[in-house]
Amino acid sequence: MRQPLIDALRRATSARHAEVECLLGLDAPFDMDTYTRVVSGFDTFLSSWEPRTSQALPELLRPWFAARCRGDMARRDAARLGAIAPPSPAVEFTALPGLSAALGSLYVMEGSALGGQVIARQVARQHGLHADNGAAYFNGWGERTGEMWREFRTMLEQHDAQGADHEAACAGANHTFDALIHTFRRVLHATAAA
Repeated sequence: MRQPLIDALRRATSARHAEVECLLGLDAPFDMDTYTRVVSGFDTFLSSWEPRTSQALPELLRPWFAARCRGDMARRDAARLGAIAPPSPAVEFTALPGLSAALGSLYVMEGSALGGQVIARQVARQHGLHADNGAAYFNGWGERTGEMWREFRTMLEQHDAQGADHEAACAGANHTFDALIHTFRRVLHATAAA
């Protein structure tokens, strides 16, 4: 019997997940410059990721996905914080080859919404930022975030029960982490060098 898809995704992405967390450095006190660069990085990444992910989903799931997108939140935060746009060209998130890969990619970003709740509390304590003044992206859906994660996990379980392609899902998740790593190396380095 094969392992559940959620477990396969967790195992396949653990090293990249740790690399992103280390790169962002938000698990310790951070200054406003670092926070602004991180928000700018998410804005950059999501501007490519959201349309590509939507295209990879079946038509039926696109409204569900659109209701979960947080790119506008990151864009608003970046503008409020006075973030300087990263150098062109923006990272290009390539197409995801099918539903399993798209769900693997969504696993990364849905999980980041949970982590964002921790970061939102930290940003509020350290810098007095909330959803209305520069921390909308990390606040995300607030109290609904846990419920939305459970809903996504149920969707993963249903897809797994219908014969999900674990290899494609894990590849989609790792592709997403790789794109995030590339984005943040570029954004954090470019802004720090400016």
